[in-house]
Amino acid sequence: MILALSILGLALAALFAAMCLVNLSVLRAPRAGDGAAVSILIPARDEADNIGTALDAALGQRGVEVEVVVLDDGSSDGTDAIVAARAEVEPRLRLLRGAALPEGWIGKTHACWQLSKAARYPVLLFVDADVRLAPDAAARLSGEMARGDLDVLSGFPGQVTPTWAEAIVIPQIFTTLLGYLPLPMARARPDPAFGAGCGQLMAVRRRAYDAAGGHAAFAGRMHDGLELPRRVRQAGGRSDLCDATDVATCRMYDSAGAIWHGFSKNATEGMATPRALPVWTLLLFGGHVLPFLTLIAALVVAAPWSAALSGLGCALVLGARVAMARRLRQPWLSVAAHPVGVMVVLAIQWSALIDARRGRRAVWRGRDYGRT
Repeated sequence: MILALSILGLALAALFAAMCLVNLSVLRAPRAGDGAAVSILIPARDEADNIGTALDAALGQRGVEVEVVVLDDGSSDGTDAIVAARAEVEPRLRLLRGAALPEGWIGKTHACWQLSKAARYPVLLFVDADVRLAPDAAARLSGEMARGDLDVLSGFPGQVTPTWAEAIVIPQIFTTLLGYLPLPMARARPDPAFGAGCGQLMAVRRRAYDAAGGHAAFAGRMHDGLELPRRVRQAGGRSDLCDATDVATCRMYDSAGAIWHGFSKNATEGMATPRALPVWTLLLFGGHVLPFLTLIAALVVAAPWSAALSGLGCALVLGARVAMARRLRQPWLSVAAHPVGVMVVLAIQWSALIDARRGRRAVWRGRDYGRT
């Protein structure tokens, strides 16, 4: 039994390691070029602690013409006042006050839709309020889109993870992305299923955005990082992922509780579906946790062949994670505690699926959303 499980674990670990190394070899950082002017669009709800530094970064862009538009989505902490005061002395900055949330819409989706209507430039760059753009971020994204004839270009900013919970769990986003999305195939084929992105940092050409129906096309969906690239592909456009590690930074969540709730809120639009989650559980548990368990078991019962196969599986997983950590500047704790991080992610996904089956609603930023 241990031998069979060791073989399974090794096969799944090898799949992850091979895919990860291929993807890291083709994942490119965007380069500045002759790109179009950029509208930097920031939806903000109760972001008083973030919005000032977000504006500093957005207004500090060089190499391309930009405007910055912030939509205050019913903040109660003075976010709008901070932006309004800055807009009085900065002509490139505008403040919008969000309309009431219509029935069937998600808050961020509605905010982005309103921002898109107010934008004046050919490239729309949607940026979360907790993202800090590098000074050449807009120029590099717009230039890469022009160079590659792309309609959507997105990437995960460098993730700031100062606490142990953040360091262990947040990097698992890249485990699933780089370990199981074949980037060469995604670039070669126009299938919408290969569309992927990060809602924290997403650039899209206005013409492609409008042709795809914009955020209105998925008004009730929370996972804009998946929905927008896929809708653009469905409309005949092209999307790609880039290495945004040095394009921007983001501290996504600041506590273990925030990580759990944040990952849960749109889980049922990704992994946590009755059909997908068993497959993801096999891939993630089988390839990232099982080799370590079978190695321990094989050593305890003195099964040398199982120990050798399981040890090789562990080495493949950790080797790929070291390569990922070096490339994406992830903390070494994320490598050392990798199986723990995988188990936490699976626990979040299964919890979200169970909650959805029981009719429990997701709550985020003070709003109550039904789960899909």
